[in-house]
Amino acid sequence: MLFEVLQKSRHWDPRLSSPYCLKCFPRNFSLWSMKKDPDLESALSRNRRWIVNNQIKNIVLRCPNQTAPVKFLQKKFKTLDCQGKALNWLKKYPICFEVYLHNDEYYFRLTKRMMALVEEEETVKDMQEPAFVERLAKLLMMASNQRLNVLKLGELRRNFGLPDDYLIRIVPKHSDMFRIVNYTGKRNSMEIELVSWKPELAISSIESSACKHGVEPTFSCSLPTTWVHSWEKFHEFNASPYISPYANHAGLVKDTNEMEKRTVGLIHEILSLTLWKKASIMKLGHFSREFGLPLKLNALLLKHPGIFYVSNKYQIYTVLLREGYSGSELIEKDPLVVVKEKFGELMQEGLHEYNRRHHLMNLEKKRMKGMLLGRSEKNKRKDSEPDDLDDQGNNLGGLLEPEERKRFYQSLFDDGSA
Repeated sequence: MLFEVLQKSRHWDPRLSSPYCLKCFPRNFSLWSMKKDPDLESALSRNRRWIVNNQIKNIVLRCPNQTAPVKFLQKKFKTLDCQGKALNWLKKYPICFEVYLHNDEYYFRLTKRMMALVEEEETVKDMQEPAFVERLAKLLMMASNQRLNVLKLGELRRNFGLPDDYLIRIVPKHSDMFRIVNYTGKRNSMEIELVSWKPELAISSIESSACKHGVEPTFSCSLPTTWVHSWEKFHEFNASPYISPYANHAGLVKDTNEMEKRTVGLIHEILSLTLWKKASIMKLGHFSREFGLPLKLNALLLKHPGIFYVSNKYQIYTVLLREGYSGSELIEKDPLVVVKEKFGELMQEGLHEYNRRHHLMNLEKKRMKGMLLGRSEKNKRKDSEPDDLDDQGNNLGGLLEPEERKRFYQSLFDDGSA
């Protein structure tokens, strides 16, 4: 009976075609019940292509001579959540990736323009090291016992702009701030621990903004004025005092308004520290113990649509900080984001060039096809007066006959080699 009721619901997801999938229903129901924002959805799709190509870039940079066989990339294609042939993907971005044939095997490498951006990115990373140190310290200051698991943090390191080698590039150089510990001795239990508390860093983005404007710290709401009910709920939530995510929350009781206020403030601060003001809900959920997050994190996020935007684009559940965007564009761009956007522009330029070439090729195919059809019709009309005669008026036959000529041109131009 319950299964039939769910099927009739306007929120029913046809993928849940079996009663055995009902345990998945609450999650799909709640996440799909947030009204889509076209601008933020557009921002997510733009980032998606960049993420894939950035991963390909990192793969080839780790290879000897920074060159890799295309078949090597093909093996990793599924882990990049991509389908189809890797060769076709690379050819879509000719300004980013150079594909060449060597000993009957395709290889690829970065173009000179891409390598120039890689060097620029490394320069920015060196300049941004103090910002990376500050972000890492703030994350640890919000965590229980000021420790975070290395493996878990590794899943989100790029969200915060941390280099892949931050454990050897940043942590050892700042031994007064961080240290690597393993209190259980297990291989997957390695943690980064904060050595010294920095009071000047224990200020959230909301508190910093309130201080600049001389007002009390409160959340901002980015919803249309027509969302009357949501605005009422937001004002009701915002009326209670703000609780800093850096404050000790040991005295807060679970499932109370105060704990919810603290959790919303914590997620807001974590997203504020990311480069693109967004993160995977699933990966955030991995830190439920360290940050004291609720098990049903998605339900909490959906309760506050004026602060957070929840999307399942590409079947990846993502939360964005609404106030971080104006339309589909980030309001404040980290220097590392500016460099990465240059990479995105190069991608688009390459994709435009690829599409232009294919458009011209298709036009040429249509033109040739039209010429062939035109000649065929003309030959049919001339059956009574064949052109294929010699000086004495004898029929030459062979390739000059209409049907033979048609087959000849079809085999010449329509063999698919173009």
